Amino acid sequence: MTIDLEIARATTLQPIAAIAARAGIPEAAVEPYGRLKAKIAPEAVAAGRDGRLILVTAINPTPAGEGKTTMSVGLADALNLTGRRTMLCLREPSLGPCFGQKGGATGGGHAQIGPMDDINLHFTGDFHAVTAAHNLLAAMIDNHVHWGNALDIDVRRISWRRVLDMNDRALRQTVQGLGGPGSGFPRESGFDITVASEVMAILCLAGDPADLQDRLGRIVIGQTRDRRPVTARDLKADGAMAVLLKDALRPNLVQTLAGNPALVHGGPFANIAHGCNSVIATRTALRLADYVVTEAGFGADLGAEKFFDIKCRQAGLVPDAAVLVATVRALKMNGGVARADLAREDVAAVTRGAANLVRHIENLRLFGVPVVVALNHFGGDSEAEIAAVRAAATAAWVDLHVCRQWAEGGAGAVDLAEAVAALAEGGSARFAPLYPDDLPLFDKIETVARRIYRAERVEAGPAIRRQLAAWDAAGHGHLPVCIAKTQYSFSADPALLGAPEGHVLPVREVRLAAGAGFVVAVCGDIMTMPGLPRQPAAEAIHLDPDGLVQGLF
Repeated sequence: MTIDLEIARATTLQPIAAIAARAGIPEAAVEPYGRLKAKIAPEAVAAGRDGRLILVTAINPTPAGEGKTTMSVGLADALNLTGRRTMLCLREPSLGPCFGQKGGATGGGHAQIGPMDDINLHFTGDFHAVTAAHNLLAAMIDNHVHWGNALDIDVRRISWRRVLDMNDRALRQTVQGLGGPGSGFPRESGFDITVASEVMAILCLAGDPADLQDRLGRIVIGQTRDRRPVTARDLKADGAMAVLLKDALRPNLVQTLAGNPALVHGGPFANIAHGCNSVIATRTALRLADYVVTEAGFGADLGAEKFFDIKCRQAGLVPDAAVLVATVRALKMNGGVARADLAREDVAAVTRGAANLVRHIENLRLFGVPVVVALNHFGGDSEAEIAAVRAAATAAWVDLHVCRQWAEGGAGAVDLAEAVAALAEGGSARFAPLYPDDLPLFDKIETVARRIYRAERVEAGPAIRRQLAAWDAAGHGHLPVCIAKTQYSFSADPALLGAPEGHVLPVREVRLAAGAGFVVAVCGDIMTMPGLPRQPAAEAIHLDPDGLVQGLF
């Protein structure tokens, strides 16, 4: 077994009713899913506290790992240790990465949430509900066309694909409807991964069941032959989709290994979607706790930007502070060191790689949110390398705290907790999104590219520019943009590490997510259906003779 799994299996988790009581959740709001998980009915949680919102984000990810979830768990435990009533809000893991390359997403060491196996595998069925609701709409589109096509849908312009919560490159592009008249009309289509579904984004941005169904109804699935948009409401699919998502809309309550409450709900990726847990979970936690720790996916150029420009803008959330997670190992890779050589001390590489850290600090300040750097400590980090990171942070006028939550749990992040609390209570946040609502869509893409990615220009063909202009004219111009690009670089080139400037952001495709309330710009070679690596994690996952899951970490 891995050490993480040993620690998780050695910890006796508390009954979920005890966790709910500790969080101040009334018994009437708790719907147990077994002994260790529960759904929470947000409408049964009375307005109480007005908690402070803390975002945990990170530098650009590398194969060396940054430990953002581990840091989030450790910080929440540490804030609770210091007497501050705190809740943790995280996303749910997708099965694709669990069986692919990334592995599970429940933290590590003594900074984990549990039950680990359940959370990583199926959990409470939310992702399956999203998959079913999404594919029900797809089936109703094809069924409508089969039975006469009263809406006059142009089958060449159906944009709604199907989804599956698994990495499966063979499904990226498909031909469907083969087999004669009884099987419908043949056409090209394909699959995305469930976490890229607009239904997933809607689940995570909806405020209540009525808003959920309204957003589902606004989904644009394609066009008629005279180029009018066709919606899920036109197909009368929104009601049934909302019914499938009724239970999934309710946040999931679990716990950290230290017995602190955590709401784990929703799971859009940040490289191909907006990368945040649900608005309902965050709002519920803010009513229950003095501090709410949440995270946004991948690096701050993706997750944090979308957290601020999409989630906070739509939900009216005001973050009080941000924690930027880094590791010496990841900074060395950004400084040009190969993964195989990370064990060797290389202060010069750390210094070079710290440009990535500083760029993220600068970007977070653009949103008016105070920042602190959390250095996730690894055993091989030398004092000289840590000093180099501290020097870079100090030069950027930001405090750095070395955190050992993996080894020590919340006790290893108490200094960070005190610093975060001081920032949040200091009232220095002056939060504002990066761009105004009334900026045209292409200009919004260009603003993110220039100010966050430091690109020289955005490359978009005439057809893409015409489409964006048409959406502006059709009343969608007020929507924020969601950039889908590689997570490994500020640019669209995953090999361009550090803090590149003057590059080109190539926009390959744009998609209207009218129900979710944003426009997606697909850039470079990013795929909305990932593939499995040469040696997928699934090869090592199995049941042992005692029926326990092994290899999942």
